[in-house]
Amino acid sequence: MKFHYHILINPAAGSGNAAKTAEKIIQLLDDGDYTYTPYYTKRPGDERAIVERIVDLLSSWSETSEEEHLDRSFHLLVVIGGDGTLHEVVNQFYTLDRQLPVSYIPAGSGNDFARGIGLSREPEKAFEQITSAVRPQPINTFHYEEKIREEQGIILNNVGIGLDALIVATTNASTSKKLLNKYHLGSASYALYLIKAIFTQKTFPILVELNGQSLSFERTFLCTTTNIPYFGGGIAIAPMADPKKDMIDLVVVEKPNLLAILRFLLQLVRKKHTQNKHYKHYTSSRIRIVSVVPQHGQADGEAMGERSFDMNFSTATQYIWYADKRTEK
Repeated sequence: MKFHYHILINPAAGSGNAAKTAEKIIQLLDDGDYTYTPYYTKRPGDERAIVERIVDLLSSWSETSEEEHLDRSFHLLVVIGGDGTLHEVVNQFYTLDRQLPVSYIPAGSGNDFARGIGLSREPEKAFEQITSAVRPQPINTFHYEEKIREEQGIILNNVGIGLDALIVATTNASTSKKLLNKYHLGSASYALYLIKAIFTQKTFPILVELNGQSLSFERTFLCTTTNIPYFGGGIAIAPMADPKKDMIDLVVVEKPNLLAILRFLLQLVRKKHTQNKHYKHYTSSRIRIVSVVPQHGQADGEAMGERSFDMNFSTATQYIWYADKRTEK
């Protein structure tokens, strides 16, 4: 199959690391005599504008696509940026009601989506996974609808309310994140603000509806709805989550006191946190979460602001073009 790669580049992602990643990828494209067209964002929101401009050039995918494109090029969008960049692209597909495959070379701070689906976070290896693939992989995502502000869209990684969202809001507004990204230590910026968040995040009540049940949590500290194991740059908050399964995972952590939450965090570092009695895990294809007391929220590593939430989640699918080396024999 012949390809025409449409390369959407967010140079600002990863505090500028994406620009350096793009240079490496373009050199590989030139060296391999690939056909490609680059597009650069200049300001927030440009991702959506670029997608809208080129969407009719991109090829759709079906089981017969490989045969259909034997004699003509398959036009594939490749995103170079962070999880937030990919989030904007996929949500513009949703807004335009288009089901299209997309590929991704991670160049952000956390890169949890790539980590979760088995896509290398090294640009050259990710490029090889993309160019060697002959078909896309169906990845479980989820659709959300927030009733209070009448928002809806697609989530690739997770939506968090509470501790992780406070960390995201604090980290994204910090100057240290830019400095750490410069030395490829973007994930460490999240850890840097974890301690501060532990002492400032207050408990809050939430209502959860899933699997025909209504559950109340009065002292919630962290509430994360996810389809991959990771958040915050590699923290495996839900190690049982699998992006190849048509289910959504929900993690709720309650905080009886500071000592208990510190014990939980030590277990988290040792990857034994799922044994903690304050750690609650659920799976369902449909979940509703209500948080009346305003809290920080985050979606795919981007701050949603401090507010009340009434969110419904349901499963969805996004095709990602890459070869998953974990499943190859």
